[in-house]
Amino acid sequence: MTGEILWTPPADLGETTEVGRYMEWLRTQRGRHTESYDQLWRWSVDDLEGFWASIWDFFALRAHSPYERVLAKRTMPGAEWFPGARLNYAEHLVGREEDRDRVAVLARSQGRPPLELTFGELREQVARARAGLQRLGVGPGDRVVAYLPNVPETLIAFIATASLGAIWATCAPEFGARSVINRFAQIEPRVLLAVGGYGHRDRYVDRRAEVQEIRAKLPTLQHVVHVPYGEATIGVATGWNELLAESGPLEFEPVAIDHPLYVLFSSGTTGLPKAIVHGHGGQLIEHHKNQGLGWDLKPGGRLMWFSTTAWMMWNALVSALLLRASIVMLDGDPAWPDLMQQWRLAEETKPTVMGVSPPYLMACRRAGLNPARDCDLSSIRALCTAGSPLPAEGYRYGYEQFGPEMVLINGSGGTDVCTGIVSGSFAQPVYEGEISGPCLGVDVHAFDEDGNDVVGELGELVITQPMPSMPVELWGDPGGERYRAAYFDRYPGVWRQGDWIRFTERGSCVITGRSDATLNRGGVRLGTGEFYSVVEEL
Repeated sequence: MTGEILWTPPADLGETTEVGRYMEWLRTQRGRHTESYDQLWRWSVDDLEGFWASIWDFFALRAHSPYERVLAKRTMPGAEWFPGARLNYAEHLVGREEDRDRVAVLARSQGRPPLELTFGELREQVARARAGLQRLGVGPGDRVVAYLPNVPETLIAFIATASLGAIWATCAPEFGARSVINRFAQIEPRVLLAVGGYGHRDRYVDRRAEVQEIRAKLPTLQHVVHVPYGEATIGVATGWNELLAESGPLEFEPVAIDHPLYVLFSSGTTGLPKAIVHGHGGQLIEHHKNQGLGWDLKPGGRLMWFSTTAWMMWNALVSALLLRASIVMLDGDPAWPDLMQQWRLAEETKPTVMGVSPPYLMACRRAGLNPARDCDLSSIRALCTAGSPLPAEGYRYGYEQFGPEMVLINGSGGTDVCTGIVSGSFAQPVYEGEISGPCLGVDVHAFDEDGNDVVGELGELVITQPMPSMPVELWGDPGGERYRAAYFDRYPGVWRQGDWIRFTERGSCVITGRSDATLNRGGVRLGTGEFYSVVEEL
C-alpha cells in the first residue's frame, strides 16, 4: 500500500528554505502570491516566461549581454530560450571573491589520500588548467574528453574546458575500450585526459591497455594528458603537472545560451549510444532551480552523492557549486569495505544533502543497518534518491532511521534533460511510496495510447511544454531527424520520456519503470518498479 503521509513542510518555510525564500521574493518583488507548492507549480507552467525570468533574477545569473526575451519560439523540438544572452556556465561554478577561503571540494578516494580545496584554490587550478588547454590549442567548439574517475582533476579540467567554450564529455575508467570508443569517436575529440589506472576496493586496476586502444581509435586526437593515479603511467602524454605549470587569467568565453557545454551519452542498449548535447544556458538556469529550490542547496550547504563520471548525477553534483555550496567527490566502491561506508563518509564530511541509490538504501534495510544510530548524521537535512524506483519500504526505512526532521526527496529525471522531472522538495509533503509531484517549470503528464491526459492509471510520462535543459541537439544529427524520432515520434510536439507514470488525485506520482522495458500480461502493464517491489519482499 502507498499513500501514508510521512512528512509535511515546516511552518517556517520562508525563513529556513530556499524555496520558501523564493516564494516570499515572488510576493515582494513580483506581486505573485502562492500559498502552496501546487499553486507555485501551476503558475510555473501557466506562465513559462514569467517563471523562468524570475529564476534568472532570483539567482542573479551573470550574463555578458542581456537576453531579448525569455522564450522566442515555443515549438518542440526547436524552442528558443533567452536569445541575445551571452554567458558562461563555468563562471558560476568557482564562487565569488567572498567565497575564496570557503571549502568547495572534499575528495575521498579508495586509491588516494583525502583532499580538500577552497574556492580560491579551485580558481587557481582552473586558471592553470585553462592556460594549459590553450597551449594545446583548445578553443571554442573543440571537444575535450576524459577517461577519468570522480576526482578533483576531472572537475578542474571540466571547468577549464567550459571556460574556453570548448565541449566536454566523460567516460568512467570502469568502461572497456570499445564502450569508450563508441562514445568518444562520435564527437571527434581534440584532447583526451586519462588515468593509467584507478583504485577499487583494496586493489589497483591497470587501464594502460585500454587507454592505448582508445587513443589509437580516435584519429582526431592531437594530445593526451595523463592524470596521475597510482603507479601506472601513460607513455607519450602531457603530464597533469605540465598542463598546470603556468597560470593565466581566469576568464570565461561568453557564449550563446545553446552553445554546447557537454555531451552526455545514453546507455546504447539498442545501438550506438545517443550523443546528447546540453547547452550552457539550459544547464545553468535549470540546475540553479533544481539544486537550489528542490534540494535547498545554498552557500554553506554541502552535497554528497556517489556517482561515477559516466552518470548524469556527476553533472548534477558539480552544479551544486553554482549555488556556492560545497561538494563531496567520492571515488571507489560505495559499498566497500561494507554497506556502512557511505554513512561513515557522511559522518566525516557532514553534507546537508545526501544522495543515495534506491538499491543501496534497500540493501541497508535488508542488512538491518541503523546508520543514524551508529553514525552522527545530524548534518543531513535532505536524503535524496534517484536512478530507479524506490519501494514503499524504502520510504519507511528512511523515516525510521532519520525521523521527521529530515525530508526524503525521491525523484526521477533522465540523462536526456539532465535534471529532475518529478521530485520532492522542502515545500511538498512526502507520501509513502510516492514521488511528491512535478518539478517547477515542468509541464509533466501521463498520456494514454491516444494522447489523453490520465490520472489514477498508468500512462506514458510526457512533457507538453519546453524546458530550458532539453537537449540542444543530438550530435551528428544536423537535420534533427534522430532527435525527433527519439522524443517526439509518439506524440507530435510533445516530449515522451520513455517511462511509465501514474499520477494520484493529489498530484503525487509513482514511476513504475521504462515503458520500453515493460511486460504486458493479460492487459496489465508490469514495469521494473513492480519487480523491484516483489524482489524486496523475498
